[in-house]
Formats: sequence, structure tokens, C-alpha cells
Amino acid sequence: MHTLDVRTPTKTAPPANRNTLGSRWRWTLQRHWQLYLLVILPLVYFVIFKYIPMSNVVIAFKSYNVIEGAWGSDWVGLQNFVTFFRNPVFWPLIKNTLILSGYAVLASFPLPIILALMLNEVRHRFFRKTVQMVTYAPYFISVVVIVSMMILMSAPRLGIVSQTLGLFGIPAPDLLGNPDYFRHIYVWSDVWQTTGYAAVIYLAALSAVDPGLYESAKMDGASRIQRIWHVDIPGIMPVAMIILILSVGNIMAIGFEKVYLLQNPLNLETSEIIATYVYKTGLLNADFSLATAVGLFNSVINLILLVVVNAVAKRISGSGLW
Repeated sequence: MHTLDVRTPTKTAPPANRNTLGSRWRWTLQRHWQLYLLVILPLVYFVIFKYIPMSNVVIAFKSYNVIEGAWGSDWVGLQNFVTFFRNPVFWPLIKNTLILSGYAVLASFPLPIILALMLNEVRHRFFRKTVQMVTYAPYFISVVVIVSMMILMSAPRLGIVSQTLGLFGIPAPDLLGNPDYFRHIYVWSDVWQTTGYAAVIYLAALSAVDPGLYESAKMDGASRIQRIWHVDIPGIMPVAMIILILSVGNIMAIGFEKVYLLQNPLNLETSEIIATYVYKTGLLNADFSLATAVGLFNSVINLILLVVVNAVAKRISGSGLW
């Protein structure tokens, strides 16, 4: 009797001398050369536009002179950092940056989750797609256009807010001229612009939840709210933790453009943050060394926050960036 010899294909065996680092690298490169080829262009981009410019951070430790260049200027050590720490605006800048960023994180983090959970429960396809489109579209509006809309809407005399309040005989407040309103205008306009886009990420995470969990919950008599609480939220928790870690890690690097465009001499008390201070110091006042030192200090604080929040989130929820 003849038996059919069926053999499963085997992978190419690594070289016998794969114990050396060079041999392992050559074998991996030969086997997966297509993947390495795809990585070349992004890698070159990051090296040229991200890592090579990082060498100029040495300006923070020098008295930079345009003629002498970054490496030929006089070395001053930590003098630029000391100058910034002793500046009377140091603590107001830290306070404004932390309050504005913290407010933005607290307002913008839960709302996309709530929107995604609500859309996930909608069974009417047309209504669901319409809500997604309406909430997603503002993300593509330019920051300059958003700021222009805010300025027009909050104008003391001709803005929509003043016109609406005038119908009820209420005097219109100068929203952008009052420092107390600046943070609310910035944060909630940002929430309106980004909530729909962030909700798409959570909807994608919800689509990956095992349908068998919903069936089991229904068989156990769980209500819709209970299914959301015990199935949906745990299913998107790893994604939510990663987004929260990244948000807190960038808490000191709040966007410069929108804050700067909404600024005016009347609201500087609450609108002046580290990013706008670096711009004014470095480009407007041409003090490149001090501006670089402030930016480096800001980046170090962001890195520390990222590491700490990642460690805390990983201990509490088991999810983290690494």
C-alpha cells in the first residue's frame, strides 16, 4: 500500500551561526527585506527633520550669536534656565499652562467616550451616520477659521451672543476682553472641534468587542446600561488609557496657534502660556538661547509626566504605552 507523503512547508531555517549579532541581523534582513524597505523613507524623514535638529538644543546652554553659530557661541551653562526661573512671569506661565491644559484634558477626554457609546447603541443607520458626519466635520476646519468664528460670535456689539442677549435686555459681555472667559472659549471650542474625531477611535475599539459578550449579558438579563458598563467600557479601556496617557504627557505642550490667535492685551493674564512666551522671546525678541532653554524645560516636564502617568495607568488598569 502506498501512503501519500504530505509534508507541511517549513520556514527557512536561520543560519547555524545565528548566535552572533551580525548573523542574526543579516538573516532577518534577507528574510524581511520588504518590510525594511518600507521603513526607510519614514526613518529618513525622522532623522533629517526630527533628530538632527535636536543637536541644536545646545543653544539652551550658550549665549547664542548668529554669526558664531550654535557650536561657536560662548558657553554659559545653566544661566538661561536660571534667568527663566527667576523671571517674575515664571509661575504665572506655569499656572496658566497647567490650568488651560488640565481643563482641556478633563473636558475633552470623557466626551468622545460618551458620544461613541451613544452612537454604538443607535440602531437607525441613517441617523447614526448623520450624527457622525456632523460631529466629525469640524475637525477639518482650520484653526484660523475657528478663531475667526469665535471672534465674530463673541464680538461685543455685532456678535451672535450679544445679539441674542440683547433680545432679553441683557448687556453683552466682552468675552475675549475678559480674562475669566478666555479658558472657557478656548476649551469648549476645542471640544466642539475634536470630539467627533476622537469618538471614531472609540467606535473602532467598540467594533472589536466580542459579540458573544453581548449575547451572554442578554441571557443573564443585563439591561442596556449594564451592558454598556460591564461590556463596552471595559472593552475600550485599553484604548482610553493610551489616549489619556498621551494627553497628559502633552499637558505642557498645549497648542500654540489657537492660544496666540485668541490673545489680546486684555486677556494676557490667563492666556499667556509657555508656548506663546517661547514664540515672543525667541522670534520677536530674538533671544534664541532663552527661548530654547524654556522649550527644553517644557519638553523635560512633558517627558516626566508621560513616564509617571504611564506607570500609574499600567498599575491601575494594566494598560500602558510600554
